[in-house]
Amino acid sequence: MTDSKWSLDQVGAQHLLDQANTKVTAELARLGAKIPYAAKDGVYQEDRGQDVTWWTNGFFAGMLWELNQVHSNQAFVERARQDSDYLMTRFRQFTTIDHDIGFVALHTTVADYRITGSDKAYQEALLATTVLAGRYNPQGRFLRCWNQPGREGWVIIDSMMNLNLLFWASRELHDPRFAQIAVAHADTALAHHIRPDGSAYHIVGYDPQRGGVANYPQGQGYSPDSSWTRGQGWALYGFVLVYQQTGFVRYLALAKTIAAYFIQQAKKFNWFIPADFNAPDNGTHDLSAAMIAASGLVTLSELTHDPQYRAAAEELILHNQTRIDLDPERDGIVQDCTGSYTSDDQSGERNVPIIYADFFFIETLMKMAGDPFSIWAVPDVLN
Repeated sequence: MTDSKWSLDQVGAQHLLDQANTKVTAELARLGAKIPYAAKDGVYQEDRGQDVTWWTNGFFAGMLWELNQVHSNQAFVERARQDSDYLMTRFRQFTTIDHDIGFVALHTTVADYRITGSDKAYQEALLATTVLAGRYNPQGRFLRCWNQPGREGWVIIDSMMNLNLLFWASRELHDPRFAQIAVAHADTALAHHIRPDGSAYHIVGYDPQRGGVANYPQGQGYSPDSSWTRGQGWALYGFVLVYQQTGFVRYLALAKTIAAYFIQQAKKFNWFIPADFNAPDNGTHDLSAAMIAASGLVTLSELTHDPQYRAAAEELILHNQTRIDLDPERDGIVQDCTGSYTSDDQSGERNVPIIYADFFFIETLMKMAGDPFSIWAVPDVLN
């Protein structure tokens, strides 16, 4: 499945990145118009990619834009734009748009504009940004995440990653409004989403009329009070990025607390990350959490000049190298990913390859290989 021994120095990371590039090239030739999500028995299924509103559907395009920076490939550009055109039709189903428009736009239209200067992509990126900003609740100082009745005040920790769209637009337009919204949301999450030990609530319910915490709803983890590992990854990387976007040390301090918790827990599980750190062992793992955290830890190491974070990122990859499939004949790179701790065996989302894990694996390798490009549109000042 993989080389017997891996190195994650610059040369070793580049070698693995080249293998990943070869694999994604082969996958692209097999996909047709299918947008990949989860693979079964080495084949991407016709599943979430058929739903234009599904939150992960920008990640494959983001991978292609990333890899195009490593090995220029016009087929990658054309396919990324094909996905973008499809995903922008989501605006015809406006009531389905939620906070994850950030994941979609950053990986498609924003990346296209930043790399190629496309005016079409620029216009679509600003449209997406404005729609995300329109979800802001000024009384509660948060971005509403979902649209369902009764969830007017629900905020999920994943939303920290989508703030990067707002920061990008503020710099691009020299307009502070978008960054002000992003900072307000981040401060609300800082105050209420992270427990003293560095673990994170997946969902916090706020009072949409008066602000303040109303409740802690059940999310994708074992329980509202548990530690859903992908949420831990979003929290860690999210606060690293918001520090990188702003330079505000309160975010860096919190990112370090979250990182310390994640590393401590990862060691307990010998770096093979379960779907929830605090759940009973039911054999459900989520290496997407490991890849998200690894990418955040590499950047945290770069920002703090502290090698312990880079070392932890390496452990998350090296201890799981037998679960990383670089065979170009099979779809899906990172194995043992799980969409939700509560997923049943028929969901297709338990202990399988899922596309966003591959994205963060490739992103981490790019950082380790010294490539400066980031899909999250971070400013040069703190790079």
